[in-house]
Amino acid sequence: MQKLIEEFRKGWQGEAPPSPALGIAFAVACLLVATLARWGLAHVRPDVYFTPYFPAVFFAAAFGGLRIGIITALVGGILGVVVNFSDVFADRSRFTLLTLYWCVSALTIWGVEHYRTMLTEQRRISKRLIEEEDYRKLLVDELQHRLKNKLSTVHAVLHQVLHDEPQVWARIDPRLRSLATTDDLISQIDKAGCDIRDLLIAELGPYGHVRFTLNGDRLFLPPKLAVTLSLMFHELATNAGKYGAFSSPRGLLQVSWTVSGDRLTITWDETEGPSIGKVSAPGFGTKLLKSALSAFDGKTEVSYLATGLHCIMQCRIPPSG
Repeated sequence: MQKLIEEFRKGWQGEAPPSPALGIAFAVACLLVATLARWGLAHVRPDVYFTPYFPAVFFAAAFGGLRIGIITALVGGILGVVVNFSDVFADRSRFTLLTLYWCVSALTIWGVEHYRTMLTEQRRISKRLIEEEDYRKLLVDELQHRLKNKLSTVHAVLHQVLHDEPQVWARIDPRLRSLATTDDLISQIDKAGCDIRDLLIAELGPYGHVRFTLNGDRLFLPPKLAVTLSLMFHELATNAGKYGAFSSPRGLLQVSWTVSGDRLTITWDETEGPSIGKVSAPGFGTKLLKSALSAFDGKTEVSYLATGLHCIMQCRIPPSG
């Protein structure tokens, strides 16, 4: 019984065609219900011959497919002509109504079959997309694993080579750790999102917690926005380590954020870094900063002040989930 119910459910939802026996049984049940409805209507309008069979054709075609729908329409037409619930017998007008009934039934069956075909194709595409997404996740996980191993190897080799040059190693080590932390963080927040403070601490921590201050309330970032901001923070932190506040012993960074409605504003303010000379042509990092927030109805403004780099990021916070 459970197997029969499951087969009926799959057939009704279009997941799998029912067996011929089940399809015919369902069509017979629809015809019986339609005939009973016609018998009830005959007490009010004895000239209603075919109208009750339209729903039977529709449901039979929706459940059993093209052939079951055609059989139901043919049998319903025959019942409308042969079976009488009054003293009125079949005449020319009834056969005219029979022709109209079969024409409308044909259109109904065509419409239902067209819908079933579209539904099947949609299910096939959805299944393929799910399989492609699973494969993509598998590849990304494998690439992240290999990248992590390569970074660990590079970190170990450089540490061995620069063992006698602690000053050089002290400048390289934070950058490698920051890069590794960002890769791990992206793989985590891509699934669940994270708090903006945790994101900044993970990104800036390798440069020393005394080198930066964070001002703002706790704010949960949805996954897509969290990944985008992590890439932007990494780019800004890398530039700060190369040319900005983190490249100077006295350099400091202050990051603050405010929320108004669904709008987020983040201010990245570097001070006490080396003086900024001529600004080079925009590279990939600058282009990333300028365009990354466009998907969130946002923008980024970068200013090179005498005190250091000043960046304002504004965007819309998408709903979680």
